[in-house]
Amino acid sequence: MTVVAALVGAIIISFSAIFYSLSGADAITGGFFRVAFAVPVLFVIWWARRDKDQRPLKHRVIAFAAGIAFAFDMIAWHNAIHDIGAGLATLLANTQVILVAIAAWLFFGDKPRRTVVAAIPVVLAGVALVSGIGQGDAYGENPLRGTLLALAAAVFYTMFILVMKFANSARAPAAGPLLDVSTGAVLTLLVVGALGSGIDFAFSWPKTGWLLALAIGPQVIAWMMIGYALPRLPASETATIVLLQPALTLVWGAMIFSERPSPLQIVGAVVVLVGVALVAASSQRRGRPPVPENEGVVSPRLAARSPAARERERRRPDVPRRQHPPRS
Repeated sequence: MTVVAALVGAIIISFSAIFYSLSGADAITGGFFRVAFAVPVLFVIWWARRDKDQRPLKHRVIAFAAGIAFAFDMIAWHNAIHDIGAGLATLLANTQVILVAIAAWLFFGDKPRRTVVAAIPVVLAGVALVSGIGQGDAYGENPLRGTLLALAAAVFYTMFILVMKFANSARAPAAGPLLDVSTGAVLTLLVVGALGSGIDFAFSWPKTGWLLALAIGPQVIAWMMIGYALPRLPASETATIVLLQPALTLVWGAMIFSERPSPLQIVGAVVVLVGVALVAASSQRRGRPPVPENEGVVSPRLAARSPAARERERRRPDVPRRQHPPRS
């Protein structure tokens, strides 16, 4: 069931860029309604299991702050979709896997494997090909700008992941941290919208329907399924899930929007996909063991330790390299 949950979650989340594109909304409006529609649903789910959410207030504030990074991630990513298409924008934004590994090295002293180091220049070469530099037949209204925006989204998503590792070290049910993140993103997008071009609050069909699908599908269902499954999967399966989401988005973009990258962009996309999968698999192997299905049960290793040591182990924040969820 864990593998099934991860696969279904990855398939659902692969439609994020598609639902956004179908809505026809601008970047800020699309991001706002994605999280705004999700908040009441997440609140109901969280309320039903609120007794299991033992996070201190500090962790909830951290999760709320992570929503700020997530809001800017959505703005950059949505704008990239307009410039380079749903498939390529999603693929490039998934380079966050490499950025997380680099950040874990710089800030936490977790030296990456040789596989990760070797993959970095390979992925950068793939990104250069996808950007369309020097290609007269490159796909996208502005492929270079779209590439830069997608990479900016990857940076913001890396910040989001790093912050969230400390926001849910107590392993609360997924709905709690996700509710805090979504609330933080809602307020951030309200401020950004007020300072910028504004948010289109007019309800129209099918625009509102696609934004509702974006909120309920990827933001609620997919995130909760993937958040449950990935810590429990071995490295090879994690890498497959990470690879599946952007690959499927490329397929949906070609089928629904007739997105046709140039031959060199396709080569670059394949290179990036392979590099991201290698980094995800390598990072997962160096992380902590997968979380058991009966997560609340004390493991034999912890049981042999003192109560104080067990408590410190439970509260210790995860090292950010252990798990690389697909971006949304």
